[in-house]
Amino acid sequence: MATPTKLSGTLDRVSSITSRVFSSSFPSASPIAQESLARDLAEDTDSDAMVSDDDESESSTLRPSTSAPGGGYSFVGSYRRPSFAGAGNRATVLPQFVREHDRLSKEERKQALEEERSLLRDNNIIPPKHPLAEDSGRRKSLFGSYLSIPGGDRKAGRDEEAAPASDGVAGVASEVSPLLGDPSLPYGGQDDPETLDAKWEQAVAAGMIHTTWQREAKVIAAYSAPLMVTFVLQYSLTVASIFTVGHIGTVELGAVSLASMSANITGYAIYQGLATSLDTLCAQAYGSGRKKLVGLQMQRMVFFLWTISIPIAIVWVLAENILRVIVPEPAVAELAGLYLRVVLFGAPGYAAFEAGKRFVQAQGLFSASLYVLIVCAPFNAFLNWLLVWKFQLGFVGAPIAVAITDNLLPLGLFIYVRFFSKTGMSCWNGFTKKAWQNWGPMVKLALPGVVMLEAEVLAFEVLTFASSYFGTTILAAQSVLATLTSITFQIPFPLSIAGSTRVANLIGATLADAARVSTRVTFTAAIVVGIMNVTLLSSLKDYIPHLFTSDPEVVRVVSKILPLCAAFQLFDALAANCNGVLRGLGRQEVGGYVQLFCYYVVAMPISFGTAFGLGWGLWGLWTGVAIALGLVALIEFIYLYRTDWQRSVEEARARNQEGGA
Repeated sequence: MATPTKLSGTLDRVSSITSRVFSSSFPSASPIAQESLARDLAEDTDSDAMVSDDDESESSTLRPSTSAPGGGYSFVGSYRRPSFAGAGNRATVLPQFVREHDRLSKEERKQALEEERSLLRDNNIIPPKHPLAEDSGRRKSLFGSYLSIPGGDRKAGRDEEAAPASDGVAGVASEVSPLLGDPSLPYGGQDDPETLDAKWEQAVAAGMIHTTWQREAKVIAAYSAPLMVTFVLQYSLTVASIFTVGHIGTVELGAVSLASMSANITGYAIYQGLATSLDTLCAQAYGSGRKKLVGLQMQRMVFFLWTISIPIAIVWVLAENILRVIVPEPAVAELAGLYLRVVLFGAPGYAAFEAGKRFVQAQGLFSASLYVLIVCAPFNAFLNWLLVWKFQLGFVGAPIAVAITDNLLPLGLFIYVRFFSKTGMSCWNGFTKKAWQNWGPMVKLALPGVVMLEAEVLAFEVLTFASSYFGTTILAAQSVLATLTSITFQIPFPLSIAGSTRVANLIGATLADAARVSTRVTFTAAIVVGIMNVTLLSSLKDYIPHLFTSDPEVVRVVSKILPLCAAFQLFDALAANCNGVLRGLGRQEVGGYVQLFCYYVVAMPISFGTAFGLGWGLWGLWTGVAIALGLVALIEFIYLYRTDWQRSVEEARARNQEGGA
């Protein structure tokens, strides 16, 4: 499916667009998930769990694609980041092989028909939406030939009246054929699903569906704009603590960075990775029409994550002693341990929010998380200021603010689903003892997600550990640099998601040429974003560090390294969007292995060799990262340049036919 191409300024419109971007991104279940669902169905005797006729999914004549149209791979988990740490991590999550949806919901079907109608209209296969006078209609057709049909065939508009009509409502107009139907009706009266289906199928088969840069730019903007807002809000929960604590002192700034990284590796990434299994299980249950099982799967995950929180709590309580062995600065280890002990009180809420996000996402309610973050992100910043400075609690105020916010996140999600969503509660089956049964399939699906996500997190966060060996000043500077590059990454990463979704949809609809156009638009946008980030960081290198710290030495070190960080921003944006296109083509395994090679085989040896062997310090640590990102962008760009796009279309068509059979 696809979305409309005009972006409205209202929050409801943002919500709608966000839902549409990802509503086809869920994979169908793996055999493990099918086993879980079959067992639940066998045990389920509640007649209310059966879907009503009104809620049943429909088969679609549109050839939609999901997240993996080319090879059946899912990139689930590679973009759904938590609200505290890890939003928009760079590394591509390695693929899981899954099978694709073969049905659309009625809402998805409606959206797909809207996109079909828009493309048919822009290619002059059906009349415009609004009836036009004869002269204005002719002028619009002439103008449209420039924008909608590649090559700008002006003769098409002039010959419109003289060309023969196509046969019947199912016929397909050529570029020189008249617009059929009653000119007094919207779309000439040809906007009924049956006619659109027939015209779409035949137009695609005839190679008549084209797109333009203008259209694709609007679609990419509509997809990416709400995501950028969401990711920036997500990461702001981390930045708020660093901003606030950084002005207390150098030791505190290094400690909050080390603590955040430790919490991410030993806790948050585990919650994220385990919860990715719901992307399969909840989507499978919802897609099968057994809505009550969606709530059951969420309950299981919440209880499972709370159980996992016990060993996580032990590690966080003992974190000070563990960090003293790893980190050479005792004061930093002590404060980091204090941070983890306090933030532990928010871990159950954070775990529940991770499961709750999947619960609403399975129903297409992607706006829920956005609404919650719009409220909680500013409140988190206010809490940091209030506790750290107004109430003068100092360093400990930051983790208290995080713990409170983490517990408010699931509460906000519940309030949205209960009182503001029309359909969210239809998937809630009430608390049941069944949530303590049938954990096996869920755990089997969850463990690979943890392994993949931990590999991703460690690739960059290990630099923070390494920087601690150069002293508290360098550790504090590393904290600022890591935060800055993560903030700037929240722009190209959502752009890559938008590109992957659009390319996936077009490839699934067998429109290879349109997918190529969309890819060019996405890459152009990535270059623009990359240049903006380069300009911003390089031109403000002497001013930005003051936002994070008042220590002159830390400011000096950050200002010295920022030009290097700015230099690879273009590579960062291009690499992110290469990964997005690979995901859209269903070839994200290529990006995953390329990045693992570049990060662990190239970046880490160069970083440690130059930092410690050559004595380059923090400059050396970031040199390896810069080289790795350049290699990722180069290798993946060459791969995409040599990709046979038509082959991806054929793979999508073959799989769709297999699914239909």
